[in-house]
Amino acid sequence: MSWGRRHPEGDRRLIELELERQLAVDPPSVRAPMKRLVDAGGKRLRPHLVMLSWRLGPSYDPLRASRLAGAVELIHAATLVHDDYVDDSDVRRGHATIASAEGPARAIAVGDYYFAKATRMIAELGHQKVVGTIAAAMEEICLSQIDDVRLRGLYPGDYGTYLRVVRGKTAALIASACRAGAELSDAPEAVAARLGRFGDLLGIAFQMADDLLDYSELSGKPVGQDIRERVIALPLIYAAEDQRLGPRLRDLLDGPLSDDDVREVQRLVVESGAVERVEQAARALVEAALRELEELELDGLRPALANLARSAVDRSR
Repeated sequence: MSWGRRHPEGDRRLIELELERQLAVDPPSVRAPMKRLVDAGGKRLRPHLVMLSWRLGPSYDPLRASRLAGAVELIHAATLVHDDYVDDSDVRRGHATIASAEGPARAIAVGDYYFAKATRMIAELGHQKVVGTIAAAMEEICLSQIDDVRLRGLYPGDYGTYLRVVRGKTAALIASACRAGAELSDAPEAVAARLGRFGDLLGIAFQMADDLLDYSELSGKPVGQDIRERVIALPLIYAAEDQRLGPRLRDLLDGPLSDDDVREVQRLVVESGAVERVEQAARALVEAALRELEELELDGLRPALANLARSAVDRSR
């Protein structure tokens, strides 16, 4: 077996080399702002899931897998560029966003360029199933972004609406990373489908954990940003259900929010126990995701998948 198949710890190097290689050939006008975002870090969850799921089929090639992984990460980065513009965010991963540093027109163009580039990279792999899987995820991402913006007037929202948005906004690309990796190596359909369901549940859990960054100083963005932008988020939904604190929370969310109001919303959410409730829900979904893999022969990869899944919702790691 190849070096890449037997040494998952080499995945990060392959992913970073592929990202560096792809950015190196791009025009400076788009390369420079995207390189700042890519170099700022991130967990690389999606490309790592590609590299792990790729190992579960008979047709393995680490360079093809890393190309798919790099393309998936560029899609993710492009969505962040667009999200920051839509959300009017000034900071991402501790650095100025492209929209705030270079203007909304540049941000839209950079995001569009890397959507297009990633699509070409995937098409050049010549695997029709993989193309279809990633294309379907990109459709879901775009539709969910429209829903996300439209539903901000229905703040704080409800669980069903939240789940629908999150499945498109976050889970679709994570699920497709898992499924497409398996498809690239010609794994059986049953294996690819299970991995897709694993990724869907993990993606929802990942977004739940991300929602909690609005209540933590560990985030690379301003604390309270989602509250100010009136993004439907699970901590607010749970806190609004609290019989004692919910009415005051809803009153605050119904009107304009000053800095003091944002701080009070944060306090009410924490006091209601919503943060702990979201943490528990995210962990439970990760365990449900791992149960999707119980009937699969994972060729020794089960511990790696379990560790990646659990670390994805532990934002202290």
